[in-house]
Amino acid sequence: MTRATFLATRRSLVERLGDWGDQKRWQEFFDAYWKLIHGAARKAGLTETEAQEVVQETLITVAKKIEQLKYDPAIGSFKGWLLNITRWRIGDQFRKRKPAQVSSRSTSRGTRRTATIERLPDAAEFNFDAVWDEEWRKNLLRTATERVKKKVDPKQYQIFDCYVLKQWPARKVADELRVSIAQVYLAKHRVSSLLKKEIGSLERARP
Repeated sequence: MTRATFLATRRSLVERLGDWGDQKRWQEFFDAYWKLIHGAARKAGLTETEAQEVVQETLITVAKKIEQLKYDPAIGSFKGWLLNITRWRIGDQFRKRKPAQVSSRSTSRGTRRTATIERLPDAAEFNFDAVWDEEWRKNLLRTATERVKKKVDPKQYQIFDCYVLKQWPARKVADELRVSIAQVYLAKHRVSSLLKKEIGSLERARP
């Protein structure tokens, strides 16, 4: 996994995914969702290798079943559909941990290693839906930020990045970037407004 650009969940993209031969669109889909799936898998308690396996298996499942998904808000969203597939693939990884590997017999000192199932998040305490929602929101913010970054002047985005994202004092931003305090405030206002609009647009564009 070498790319981490996140794109919006768009109905048009979902409808086009049935074309296995369209490598460009599949790459776009991978870029949009791999980090979302990976993050949820890691928070569920999987190792890095297992999480990467979940990403691959989830996207393969999506490719095979995407034609079965008919957009209908009354039935459910693409977000929920993808959540369920990811949850199932995470479960597959836990089931692959064979008993012989996760619960050992007595060691030479007469002790027993803890079974892997005992080290997993307690189902009563671990809320996968909440984790998914959190990762989804992060995805929206990253996507919106990348879009805005392409629309504004690089200098203006740099001011916004330092003042809002990195939370530098306005005076430090002005001194370091050689701009006026007024320019700092202007950049914050303009970029923040664009960011809010992009997030709203992305949320409305969800399948």
